[in-house]
Amino acid sequence: MTFDGEVAIVTGAGRGLGRCHALELARRGARVVVNDLGGTVDGSGASTSAAQAVVDEITAAGGTAIAETSSVATEDGGAAIVAAAMDAFGRVDILVNNAGILRDAAFKNMTADQVDAVIAVHLLGAFNVTRAVWPVMRERNYGRIVHTTSGTGLFGNFGQANYGAAKMGLVGMMHVLSIEGARNNIAVNAIAPIARTRMTKDIMGEAGKAMDPELVTPVVVYLAHRYCDRTAHVYSVGGGKVSRVFIGVTSGIEDPALTAESVADSIDTIDDPSAFVIRGGPAPR
Repeated sequence: MTFDGEVAIVTGAGRGLGRCHALELARRGARVVVNDLGGTVDGSGASTSAAQAVVDEITAAGGTAIAETSSVATEDGGAAIVAAAMDAFGRVDILVNNAGILRDAAFKNMTADQVDAVIAVHLLGAFNVTRAVWPVMRERNYGRIVHTTSGTGLFGNFGQANYGAAKMGLVGMMHVLSIEGARNNIAVNAIAPIARTRMTKDIMGEAGKAMDPELVTPVVVYLAHRYCDRTAHVYSVGGGKVSRVFIGVTSGIEDPALTAESVADSIDTIDDPSAFVIRGGPAPR
């Protein structure tokens, strides 16, 4: 599965998962825009060294890449990232929204600033870059977009209400964009990675030893490839295991005289997951 002639933008590609994605896409022939602000885990600070180091790795291996250090958290930053790709390569085929920060706290201690900062990078960051690349992909009638959601958004995790809200917001964006992008052959999917990175090493402990970030990248490569015929799918990926996570609707009940009491009486039937309908977007054409 190669990407000869194609152009990929990977945000947050200076370290961890993003670095692995950028290296592998480049190894398979893609020309890569390595975007990374170069800040700390909590989003503070900036440096050009992280993005440039990955570019140096790619070029040393015979690939083609450029470094781009704008912040995804602003509309201007999103536009600048896509403009850099267009100026250097004249096209964008793939966008991997991977940039992220952490500002964890128990909800009783969480501040508005902690919520705003995390949503600005994870959710608005993906919106800003995707919005800038959307007309490029629509004009070419082709695109592959991969969001990075999280098990925290899908299932919950203590101390990450801000992160979970932002990550689940990406799933909602994915569903809408998969519908709007279908007519232009733009597939939009998401991964929920489990990997040992700078952001997770203190959380994962011993379990992280088996969770190499390189074991997440193959799913990203597939979802970024022209052969991928899936859209609006979420995949949990970690340690070599890949599973689909989906939104399903149970058979439930139908009662034209519904009351609170009848809901209480039927709640086990309403909740019964043994029969369900999967909700998902259309396949790209």
